[in-house]
Amino acid sequence: MTRFAFTVEFDGRPFMGWQRQAHGPSVQQAIEDAIASVTSEAVAVHAAGRTDAGVHGIAMRAHADIAKEIAPFRLMEALNARLRPDPVAILACEAVADDWHARFSCTGRSYVYRIVNRRAPLTWENGLAWRVIQPLDAAAMHGAAQVLVGLHDFTTFRSVHCQSASPVKTLDRLSVEREGDRVSIHAAARSFLHHQVRSMVGCLAMVGMGRWSADDLRAALEARDRAALALNAPPDGLYFVRATYPGES
Repeated sequence: MTRFAFTVEFDGRPFMGWQRQAHGPSVQQAIEDAIASVTSEAVAVHAAGRTDAGVHGIAMRAHADIAKEIAPFRLMEALNARLRPDPVAILACEAVADDWHARFSCTGRSYVYRIVNRRAPLTWENGLAWRVIQPLDAAAMHGAAQVLVGLHDFTTFRSVHCQSASPVKTLDRLSVEREGDRVSIHAAARSFLHHQVRSMVGCLAMVGMGRWSADDLRAALEARDRAALALNAPPDGLYFVRATYPGES
């Protein structure tokens, strides 16, 4: 039995999310079905994190235990052939130690949220970014974002369906950058609550529009009440970009 680690890229638009669902397709199911096709084995694929319907992955990490003797490169090539036409690709595959776990060994997770700040409709980026037509002050958004960095009770930014044992998380980074009409929001932490990134982005958008101040954002955080949330951003612009593990830079 070999434990294989995968780096996975996917377009979340056709899926109900990463996790296998009874009511629609998932990224996990697509990969598990591809592995079954290659190895004739029913295996479980474990990921560094879960994503909601419509959320994308640039470099999700995952693993599976496979009995068939096969080289990592051959497995990657075979899985990519079986995954077509689903918008899922295995970017890298390697054999790892039996105690390496995509989720439990992970020491950090990073997301980016992409906003297109313009009045014109999205064309090829429809479903791949959030179009905000009101002008956004990215500098004000970045300044306010620092209110959320550090150890906090993020109940306000937590979905009512969140299964995390505690709403207390340490946010390592929350930064906002603008390039032309593109606004990117980067978030990094050891782990996140369900909807935390989308909820933070929605409130930062309110700051960018001039409807909220940094003090309003701080008040929402300190309220520890979901009712204090201004806005939950749509899933379209959210991308899982990196999972980090011990020994990695």
